[in-house]
Amino acid sequence: MSIIAVTNQKGGVGKTTTVINLGAGLAAAGQRVLLVDMDPQANATSGVGCKGASAPGGTVYDALTHTEPPRPARDFIVPTSTERLFLIPASRELAGAEIELIGLPNRERRLRDVLELLRLEFDTILVDSPPSLGLLTLNALVAADRVLIPLHCEYFALEGLADLVGTMRRVRAGLNPTLDIEGVLLTMSDERTNLGQQVARDVREFFKEKVYGTVIPRNVRLAEAPSHGVPVLAYDARSRGAEAYSAFAEEFRRRQQAV
Repeated sequence: MSIIAVTNQKGGVGKTTTVINLGAGLAAAGQRVLLVDMDPQANATSGVGCKGASAPGGTVYDALTHTEPPRPARDFIVPTSTERLFLIPASRELAGAEIELIGLPNRERRLRDVLELLRLEFDTILVDSPPSLGLLTLNALVAADRVLIPLHCEYFALEGLADLVGTMRRVRAGLNPTLDIEGVLLTMSDERTNLGQQVARDVREFFKEKVYGTVIPRNVRLAEAPSHGVPVLAYDARSRGAEAYSAFAEEFRRRQQAV
């Protein structure tokens, strides 16, 4: 079982889209998958049709900030409309968690303490991180085995990679010595542009075999599906976006089996 943090401090690169549709693709292949929404915008929660949902134990905010003896980890999980796909939902309360966590013990390890108790119940756990390198993202990196980096095929998307790699290096040194890069996924690609082609070449040259062969294209169906509260596989399975994420889920699964 793997815990994968989907992380990039730049917004708008497809983190949440990747978490939802990779999770749905893995679930379609027979895996039990848990999505963990660590973004105060709660887009992963609404994107699987669970906006406003709260489990018996509350949301991920409650899981992170408890001061009483913690509830069982499964008390924070809700089902989604997709078979074998489950969620620890987020809410707007999570926006204040960065400040509240500062005064709590083991502030960087609180998500890990929750997810470690769920390892035997799921094949894959995907953590949707916020577009920052604050305490919420730090919790995701400390809890994760590996990091999946969605990267928008444009110039500015490359600028923050050094910061992310540097943060991962510091996390390895002090908090999670086994943390590694799972892979880099090129998203929102438009191969008709010279810039998109150049960014893809630069990323493959730097990260080499860590870059997935599957590339996610720009696709209007990917943008429309969250408004219906379903993954793109359920919204329009024949769209280019759905086909790309199905191929990516298969490539991801093959890599997992090879680990």
